[in-house]
Amino acid sequence: MPPASKVVVRLTDDQRDALDRLVRTGTHPAAMRRRAAILLKADADGPFGWTDEQVADHLETSRMTVMRVRQQFAAEGLDATLHRKKPTGRQYRKLDGQQEARLVALACSKAPDGRARWTMKLLADRLVELEVVESIDPATVWRTLQKTTSSRGSGSSGSSRRRRAGRSSRGWRT
Repeated sequence: MPPASKVVVRLTDDQRDALDRLVRTGTHPAAMRRRAAILLKADADGPFGWTDEQVADHLETSRMTVMRVRQQFAAEGLDATLHRKKPTGRQYRKLDGQQEARLVALACSKAPDGRARWTMKLLADRLVELEVVESIDPATVWRTLQKTTSSRGSGSSGSSRRRRAGRSSRGWRT
C-alpha cells in the first residue's frame, strides 16, 4: 500500500495511557489486547510510530490486520476498535422455551386424520397455522425435537439409564 493512502493513527495521552494499561494489566480478551498493541505501535505521535509491516512482524499478525485496525480506529474511534460488534441480522434461536414446549406437546399428540404419525413438514405447517411462529423450516423442527429427551423417535424416553445386558452363560464350556 502506498504511504500516501495509509491511515495515520494519532492517540491522545489519555488514550495511550488507557491502551498501555489494557495491554499490561488485567485479563482481557486476546483480540482486544492485540488491537490495543497495534494502536500503540502504530501511533504516529507515540514512541514507536511503526509501519504496518513492522507492527505485523513484532506482534506476529498480518499486515492486513494492522491496516484494518488503523482504518477502523480512524472511522469509528477507540471503543469500536477495541470491542467486537455483535452480529446483526442473525437469529440464533428460532424457537424460545415456550414455543419448544408447544412443539413437543404437538409432536406427542395424536397425528392428524388420515396420517399414522406426524412428519416434520406437518409439524412445521401446524406451528404456523397455530400462530406459534411466523414461519419455520422442517429442519428446525427436526433439530428441536432431536435435542428433547421425550422425542418419540428415540430409542429411549430418557427417563432412566440403559442397563447393560447380562451374559447369557456363566463361563466357557468344553
